[in-house]
Amino acid sequence: MTTALVAGTDPEGLGEALESEGATIVRITGIASAESLGEAGIDEADLLVLTDMDDATAISVAKELNPDVRVVTYSRDSLPEFAKGQADLAVDPDLLAVDVVAEELV
Repeated sequence: MTTALVAGTDPEGLGEALESEGATIVRITGIASAESLGEAGIDEADLLVLTDMDDATAISVAKELNPDVRVVTYSRDSLPEFAKGQADLAVDPDLLAVDVVAEELV
């Protein structure tokens, strides 16, 4: 079973779509930091989904805490340059619907 941490407001509902595909979802409220990622279980997570690019610094933190975690951004905003090399996938909601993305991720 896939465990996905979802950080950000998730306006498109990717968390719910992942859950409907059978993933276990843990929501990170507030800023995605080392502390909040740790409390959410990043060390055992399969997937980190960022829906707010203000949390892009969490990508390097997540990869440091769990090098095997797949990081996916799902946002209309651009991924900052410093994080592009660390994210596994960046998806614009205008290009792929949540159900398609969820199906592929799980």
